[in-house]
Amino acid sequence: MVFQDFLPSPALREYVSIFRLVHFTFGGADSIPFKPYPPRAEQYLAFYPRDTEAVHYPGRHEKIANTRSALVGQHDVVTDRYIGKDFLVFQVVFQAGALFRLTGVPAHELNNTYMDAEAIFGNSIKEVNARLTSTDRYEEMTVLIENFLLQQIRRSKMERHAIDGVAHQIVKTNSLTSLDALANTACLSSRQFERKFMERMGVTPKYFSRIARFAEAYRIKNSYPDKDWLSIALQCGYYDYQHLAKDYKQFTSQTPLAFHLLDLKAPERTFGERDRF
Repeated sequence: MVFQDFLPSPALREYVSIFRLVHFTFGGADSIPFKPYPPRAEQYLAFYPRDTEAVHYPGRHEKIANTRSALVGQHDVVTDRYIGKDFLVFQVVFQAGALFRLTGVPAHELNNTYMDAEAIFGNSIKEVNARLTSTDRYEEMTVLIENFLLQQIRRSKMERHAIDGVAHQIVKTNSLTSLDALANTACLSSRQFERKFMERMGVTPKYFSRIARFAEAYRIKNSYPDKDWLSIALQCGYYDYQHLAKDYKQFTSQTPLAFHLLDLKAPERTFGERDRF
């Protein structure tokens, strides 16, 4: 069982925030619980060298399945993830704005999407997928994925924008200062700033900040399960518990407690792990 995150090589850190590696082997288990995957203020690329996962969106009958690599845009809904008995996912979590720089696809077109990455990256990622299935060594997987990313960076012609730094700061602090002040920092009007922010992050700055703050509350509860909800709310910048509960209802359709109880049944709990990402 592996459940960890680690930094990419220095050459990639302008584009990649973190690598996440999860590998669960369930053996003879008859039934594997699903993972309620909450919104996070992030976009990522996921590789599945072993069993893939099936993803179910609220309100849809069918699941998305059998994808060897997936490009995942900004989400503001919970997706239910169903995994196989030999499940390995290698996530490349991008720095703010990096996916737009690499693909040129406006981020808002990828909101709440889980799409086959081969549709964007073509044969270059198809080859990586094939080679990942032929190795059991995580170090070799890391090298394959890093070489692919470096190749994509060399092809990219888009520069980093001041807005990317603003979004990074929002994720880091879970707070948003005056929109006018941020726009001035980026030498843009407020309207231009909001439009460009949506192009690069998928949502408005204010909404992005709400998602980041909710995600931090989720992480704190999983890391410190005995901590009461009011303390978590205040630590994350909410006015009170009801303010926190409003965001939980918005992003999970559940109360904080109900979603936490649902998360307690997630696959990693079988191995005594908690989702602290």
